[in-house]
Amino acid sequence: MDLSTLRDRIDHVDRQIIALLAERLRIVEDVALAKLDAASPFRDREREERLLLRLREHATEVGIDPHQVERLYRVIMDMSVAHQEKTVRNRPDAPLRVVYQGVEGSYSHLTAQRRYGGRQGGALLSGFDTFRAAADAVIHGGADLALLPIENTTAGSINEVYDLLADGKLHITGEVVSSIEHCLLALPGVALDELRVVISHPQALAQCHVFFAQHPDLTPQPELDTAGSARRVAQSGDRTLAAIASAAAAKTYGLEIVAQGIQSASGNATRFVEIGLRPAPVADDARAKTSLMLSLADRPGALGEVLMRFAAHGLSLTKLESRPIPHAPFTYRFYADVLGHTATADFQSALDEIRPLTTELHVLGTYAADPATP
Repeated sequence: MDLSTLRDRIDHVDRQIIALLAERLRIVEDVALAKLDAASPFRDREREERLLLRLREHATEVGIDPHQVERLYRVIMDMSVAHQEKTVRNRPDAPLRVVYQGVEGSYSHLTAQRRYGGRQGGALLSGFDTFRAAADAVIHGGADLALLPIENTTAGSINEVYDLLADGKLHITGEVVSSIEHCLLALPGVALDELRVVISHPQALAQCHVFFAQHPDLTPQPELDTAGSARRVAQSGDRTLAAIASAAAAKTYGLEIVAQGIQSASGNATRFVEIGLRPAPVADDARAKTSLMLSLADRPGALGEVLMRFAAHGLSLTKLESRPIPHAPFTYRFYADVLGHTATADFQSALDEIRPLTTELHVLGTYAADPATP
């Protein structure tokens, strides 16, 4: 056959491939808008891996190297994600970029969806492996806000998040309380008596301590994330391995709920704080809460005097938490939540009066209090 004719046919096929790629990217634009409206994560790694598996199977069926097809489509998927981000950046009503710790189906992800879903302009959600990585994304401009858990009604404070606020770079701009129902998840068809190891985030394990006391044959093992633990169980194929996570995580990763509502306290709830680089305005009719960080001067009764100053101005503390100061053995800083707006005369007077009693005093943020908190 004529070589020139063959090359023309290849050029024609290449134009068709480019046209199909352009059509794919047009669909990707609609996907980006749908994700914004639903406050869904921009990148779904689980779906990508399932897609690559199907594409490798299709390639094998038609006699093409499946490994080369996978390489090609990884590039196409990266291009698609970049196109989604460009679509978002070019919108006049650009979405809010929100990060959290965990993967799809985690409690942080579910709480972020409830808080930002349906927001005008949309919300772009992204998960990170650690609290620090999520906070750093805000500090370095990769995100507008982070939504992080700071305390739980059963397991208490999440100290790492308090420590992230210590350098004063981040401000608390809001809070939300989310009810937490823990489920024991395993591979389909697995019974409770087959299980031996249960993995989850340390906080989730602590919140289910009564369940473990009732089932001494189960060994808790900490992991980075609840939903990430569910994903690991799904990928492991191990019938003795289970995870503690949400019912949504079971659906996302194809697991079965072996036991539901296994948290030790029936009213188990987690308080999340929204953090950003700048303070946020609070509506005039909102019930305001202010978070402070302070270190006390070395004098007897300093903490008692601080509390008395707040009380004298009619300001109620809803939380007081101490954390060790790094590189200063046996010294501590305090985090306090106070009902009231820092801009009011009473609050400013209280701050002026307690400042001589401290070696550092920072307002971490004033924000609308969640109705579920004191």
